[in-house]
Amino acid sequence: MSHKGRPAKRGRISKRYEEYAYVLDYLPRGNPVDRHLRHRGKPLVQLVGEDYFVLLEATPRHGQPVSTGERVYIGPITEMRLKIFRVETEIEYNDLTMNAKQALPIVVEDIVRRRETVFIEFFNIAGPINIRFHVLELLPNIGRKTILKILERREKKPFTSFEELKSIIHADPAKILTERIIDELKGGQRYYLFVPPPSSELTQPVRPIFYDYLAAIYEKLGKSFAEREESKNKA
Repeated sequence: MSHKGRPAKRGRISKRYEEYAYVLDYLPRGNPVDRHLRHRGKPLVQLVGEDYFVLLEATPRHGQPVSTGERVYIGPITEMRLKIFRVETEIEYNDLTMNAKQALPIVVEDIVRRRETVFIEFFNIAGPINIRFHVLELLPNIGRKTILKILERREKKPFTSFEELKSIIHADPAKILTERIIDELKGGQRYYLFVPPPSSELTQPVRPIFYDYLAAIYEKLGKSFAEREESKNKA
């Protein structure tokens, strides 16, 4: 099945690359229970990516402490990595420290609000899974009648802000999206809308389906969107 002609994905998922990430936890003495042995005795930062919500562990630069919620550059240009020396590995939700798990919903909601242009577009392009079930039904606290109102409204005019959508769903779209993204990061979903399923789930007899809406939206919005977002974040 597809949304707006884009196929859902099964099997191997292409790797996501992040240029910026937000700090979830800073461990100046390392993480003594980290499953990666080399991370147990040296400074460590746990991060969530800005574009695709990839969870990461990284080594901070010596003498450059970071704070929870701080936005840091982790891309390929060494001179721009002022706080992060090197990204070490991708991790999963269960690898996060307790502090990181507590920070994650706050940071994800902040990203969603900052990227309103991206996430309002999701409500404009989200499609059916089959003739009886719509992608929007996977979002928490949105019923069938409300979904029909969303579909009717977007046919007349696409949504351009969370405020417009809020008048229909009578709830905060950013909080609804945040809850869904956190659920996907935790794993155990039949369908994934925003983040790829954990690799362990791709070897199961019945594998989850990944719709990859973020990649579709970034492709649609193009480079001009990225430039606008970057200028806003620098402001």
